[in-house]
Amino acid sequence: MRNVLNLFQSARRNRTRRPPNQGWYRSESCRPLSVGQIRERKFRTVRHGLDPAEVHAFLYRVAGDLALARRDASRYAEENTRIKAALKSWQSRFTPGAQR
Repeated sequence: MRNVLNLFQSARRNRTRRPPNQGWYRSESCRPLSVGQIRERKFRTVRHGLDPAEVHAFLYRVAGDLALARRDASRYAEENTRIKAALKSWQSRFTPGAQR
């Protein structure tokens, strides 16, 4: 009986601790690829396979596009934050009944 209670207590204690990813499970295949992972990807060569030079050229092009998209996304997130702060400031100044 004591062992059963210990199991429940340890399970209760484990529930309060969060894993480093805050409890969300994402397998390795679901995580976004980095630019380096795309550029360094290697493929098996087969007898009648694809041209390795063409594959690598395409991967570098995709990696470049991904880098640009991520840069733009971070720029837009910063701009969004700046616009929200400006809107909040404007609303607080021009709200009826606000004291100046």
